[in-house]
Amino acid sequence: MRVILADDSVLLREGLSRLLGDAGHDVVAAVGDARALLDEVERHRPDVAVVDVRMPPTHTDEGLRAALEIRERRPEVGLLVLSQYVEKTYAAALLAGSATGLGYLLKDRVSEVADFLDSLERVHAGGAVFDPEVVRRLLARTTRADPLSRLSGREAEVLEHLAQGFVNAAIAARLHVSLSTVEKHVNAIVDKLDLPRDPDYNRRVLAVLRYLGG
Repeated sequence: MRVILADDSVLLREGLSRLLGDAGHDVVAAVGDARALLDEVERHRPDVAVVDVRMPPTHTDEGLRAALEIRERRPEVGLLVLSQYVEKTYAAALLAGSATGLGYLLKDRVSEVADFLDSLERVHAGGAVFDPEVVRRLLARTTRADPLSRLSGREAEVLEHLAQGFVNAAIAARLHVSLSTVEKHVNAIVDKLDLPRDPDYNRRVLAVLRYLGG
């Protein structure tokens, strides 16, 4: 896998470069600002770009805006976005389009090497990967107007796993239930969220978008 790293921390860039190299991946560029990230994506056309949300010069949302630009100009490039904190607005902005080949992780997750590498592989394969803590915070909304309040506890668990990019069989294994039970929960989730039955849309992705977007 060909990867570009974008983070203003030299130590993190060097550490990730070494980690990915040891895992057999090719880090084609490692940069410290959003402008350089955009230039290197055009130059190398990587499989995945790993991008910090906050980058120079203002350390606010330069990395996020660069990721959104990459999404528009090079949709074939997978994006694994890193953030220090749970920032719901940023997650929603990323998912305003397609969730294919997209990940949003807290930086603490990088220290869990196996999980980080697994997330990178799933993004490369076209999956959607969201940090469990991000999902838990977003699912914690309890206002009456929120359609998520209609979900049972188990349905909320299944939706959390959907948002992390797991397929039904993997969810069944993690929750220790049958595959048919997971399928029933998924059907109940998309029905309770009043998602359209339209062949042009993936209802699983729409379920994730529904709570991330509002």
